[in-house]
Order: sequence, then structure tokens, then C-alpha cells
Amino acid sequence: MTNSLWHQLQTLKDARWIDLTHPFNADSPHFSAFEGARVETPFTVEKDGFFVQEWSFVTQYGTHIDAPIHFVENQRYLHELQLKELALPLIVLDFSDEVAKDADFRLTRAHIEQWEAENGIIEPDTFVAFRSDWSKRWPDHEAFENKDSDGNQHLPGWSLDALKYLLEERHVKAIGHETFDTDASVDIAKHGDIIGERYVLGQDRYQIELLTNLDQLPARGAVIYNIAPKPDHAPGFPVRSFAIAPQS
Repeated sequence: MTNSLWHQLQTLKDARWIDLTHPFNADSPHFSAFEGARVETPFTVEKDGFFVQEWSFVTQYGTHIDAPIHFVENQRYLHELQLKELALPLIVLDFSDEVAKDADFRLTRAHIEQWEAENGIIEPDTFVAFRSDWSKRWPDHEAFENKDSDGNQHLPGWSLDALKYLLEERHVKAIGHETFDTDASVDIAKHGDIIGERYVLGQDRYQIELLTNLDQLPARGAVIYNIAPKPDHAPGFPVRSFAIAPQS
């Protein structure tokens, strides 16, 4: 058994490994209601013989995982997610060209059905990521927020009908995207709430926000791993997401 697992690991290491996580610091883009991270250095090798930093940031900072409890009461906390939920087959929906033409692009059910007509039906128990290439704006906070002269943000996102289609008809396990929020800015302004994100988490699913490097992945065939610390009763945390993909 041991040799078999080791052989499988070596096979995986012969594939392509793609980091889907932004490095973050005190100046990184973040949701407007939050403060930036604070980083202090109370101990150094020169002065104390060892190097230690003290970091302070909200749980939803940098590339991060949202546990169901983040938006919906009486749902699971981060520590209650099962390990096998954090490693999933990965589907990448590439709508980066559409986003390049329209920053307010909404990924709808019709878009997904058209994608399936060209790429095949989305399988159950998968992780579905929305590639928008918005991550290429990192770490420019102003470009990432993309505000107009009135201070309104213009970011792409999932429509509610797309999310219901994926979760209720395709039975996917989790979703991810490259922006701060699940919903497009125009939908947030229209509804006065992040209804798509509230829906996803209310279905006892998790999501990953602020992904990057989705442009390096195939539409189908990779596997995503979402590795996070295990704080007690937390609504989320910065995550180290990465994918293993077949050699091109």
C-alpha cells in the first residue's frame, strides 16, 4: 500500500503544478469594508536569535476560503469541512474575453449551457472556477476595485441562475472566482445584497475567492487542492489553493 501511494505521488509530481494563490501583504487588494493586514516583527535573528512575525488580518483576506457560516447562520465552520471536500476535480469556465469587453459581465446559466455544448456536461462533485483574468490586476488595488467617477465598482461575477444551475442540476461541490465577491457589481447594486454568495453558502457549499493563474489550466482534467489552517469556529481563512494538471 505504501509503495503504491508513493508511486502515485511521483506520478502526480510529473504533472504540472499551478499555484492559484496570490501572495498577500498589508497593501494587497481587499474588500472595502476591511482594513489591510498589519505585519510586525517582534523578534529578529540578529537581536533575539530567531525570526518571528506577528500578522493581523480578517479571515477573508487574500486568496481565501469562505465556509458556509460566513453568510448563513447555523451552517458549517471552516474546521468542519472534510478533507476530501478540499481536493476536487476542476472545471474552468473561461469567459475572460467577455470580461475584457465588459467589466460588468454576468456569467449566466445560458453561458454555461453554451460552454457545455462546446466542452461537455459539467460532472457532479466537481469544483467549478470562473476564469475572468481579473487576477491580472493584482496587486493594483485601484484597478482591482475598478470604480467609476461616482465611486461605483464594476466587477464581473456569477448570476444567481448560473449558481442554481450548477448546484441544483449539475450538483457541483464548490465554486471559485478571481474577484472579491461571488456576484457581479451590477447585481449587488441592484439587490442591495450579495445574493449569489448567500445562496451558495446556504447550500452548505464552500467557495474560494481571489484565485489566480486560472489561465494556465485546461477546461477540464486538472485537480484543485484548497489547503487552509484549522482555526476553531472560523468563517474562513487565507488558503493555499493549487492545481495539478496534465502535461500540455
